[in-house]
Amino acid sequence: MNVEQARFNMIEQQIRPWEVLDPGVLSLLAVVKREDFVPAAYKAMAFVDTQVPLPGGQCMLEPKVEARLLQELAVHKHENVLEIGAGSGFMAALLGHKAQQVITLEINPELAEIARTNLQRAGVMNVTVRHADGSRGLPDEAPFDVIVLSGSVAEVPPGLLAQLKVGGRLAAVVGQQPIMRAMLFTRGSEHDFASVQLFDTVAPRLSGFNEPTRFEF
Repeated sequence: MNVEQARFNMIEQQIRPWEVLDPGVLSLLAVVKREDFVPAAYKAMAFVDTQVPLPGGQCMLEPKVEARLLQELAVHKHENVLEIGAGSGFMAALLGHKAQQVITLEINPELAEIARTNLQRAGVMNVTVRHADGSRGLPDEAPFDVIVLSGSVAEVPPGLLAQLKVGGRLAAVVGQQPIMRAMLFTRGSEHDFASVQLFDTVAPRLSGFNEPTRFEF
């Protein structure tokens, strides 16, 4: 496989058509080596428009989904980011190139170690991987400029939104199969939050988050 040609095709044929046109995001996807964050058994899927399996029933999201979330969050160099669901560390690597500092929480110890190893190998020094349940966020270290949920939840807990700075943004995939939507929440003031629906997608559940009670008749 011609890796650079495959990377170029991913950007031009998958990511651009998904309204990802930010030059900074596109150039970042050209230099951060996605293949280095894909498990060895799935290297051939590194640039394919699909989710890549990871240990523990998790997966890497499709490249276009990662790219679109990164674009919509518009992370700046002075900002601090919290990611929930490190996976293989690829999204954290992208965020690390855009932000001042990133903390990524991973509930699966095997994945936390994989992400840590991948990020160190890639030379991303401003990302810290912690083995932790991310459903509560990090209230003792809040507020954050940006929070990213790299997976789906039934709903975003108010406790996570409360960890945003005023002007801060939170991105998550919200809902139940077969209909989930990527959402962007922005904190306008101490008590005011706005939300925008970005696109429809489906993503694996993040562990530790509450599911709505199901009524049976």
